[in-house]
Amino acid sequence: MSTAASTPLFACSRCFSRHPFEELSPGEQLCKECRGLFPVVKCTYCRSEFQQTSKSNTSSICKKCEANVKLYGKPTACEYCNTIAAFIGNKCQRCANSERKYGAAVTCEQCKQRCAFDRHDDSKKQVDGKLLCWLCTQSLKRALARTKQHLSVDKHKHRGHKLSSHKDKRKSDMMKSKNSGDSLNESQPSEKKSKLNPLQGELDPNSSDHVVAMTQLKETIASLQKKVQQKEMELLSKDKLITELKAQHHNNTTDLRNEMKNKERMNETKFTLMNTKIQNLLKEVATLSKSAKKNNKNTKSLLSNTENSGSGTDSPSTN
Repeated sequence: MSTAASTPLFACSRCFSRHPFEELSPGEQLCKECRGLFPVVKCTYCRSEFQQTSKSNTSSICKKCEANVKLYGKPTACEYCNTIAAFIGNKCQRCANSERKYGAAVTCEQCKQRCAFDRHDDSKKQVDGKLLCWLCTQSLKRALARTKQHLSVDKHKHRGHKLSSHKDKRKSDMMKSKNSGDSLNESQPSEKKSKLNPLQGELDPNSSDHVVAMTQLKETIASLQKKVQQKEMELLSKDKLITELKAQHHNNTTDLRNEMKNKERMNETKFTLMNTKIQNLLKEVATLSKSAKKNNKNTKSLLSNTENSGSGTDSPSTN
């Protein structure tokens, strides 16, 4: 039995041809011919995997998020999963749909964020019996797939050692026992290695999970910095408004004071004019009253003279 024949093969999800697991793309499980030698990348915004369809277009944004950017502009961080995919409101479409379908969000047992949704079904069995959010579920599935791949490779190596030891019939029984002991000794480190490899893959700083985590942290930091800048701009605008209001209040107070002073001056001027006019009128009244008295006196004297002259002319005629 050849080593190639013992390698487990997996079917392509598009053409159903069988290939080794490492030759299939993660997520969509496509062979090289079906994916056209174009890489499968993760969307910068929603973190879902998609396949690039052109060598000239190496965008890391999926078509759905690209359309949403054109419609609604750049997204903000989701209040649940912290992915930069909230185009409408404060929630991404994935969390909004899950909340509408499964109820309020609960705490993820892996990342300890309030971004998981309990489906109340057997979906937890697929992720090691834990209630995880979508991002942690995808990360754990990739880790389990790598573990399965490492175990299958180590099992294949162990089986190859066994076959080679059984085919060597020309050696003595002592050499056979030694070879069998060596094969057992070699199988134990391989099993230990297979158990350690998944951990090493998870702890590898260049692994996809760490890249995703670093990208999420950078996006979260960028989102927080953007919020801080917005708050600073709001504070600056409020300070500017307060300064303008203070200046307007000062100007209004100054205008009112000047207006009151002008009115006081005008009132004083009017009062002075009225007093002057009253004094003039009083003088005129006094003059008129004096002249009237004088005229009355003259009139009385004329009347008395007239009476006297009249009485003097009448007396001789009577005698």
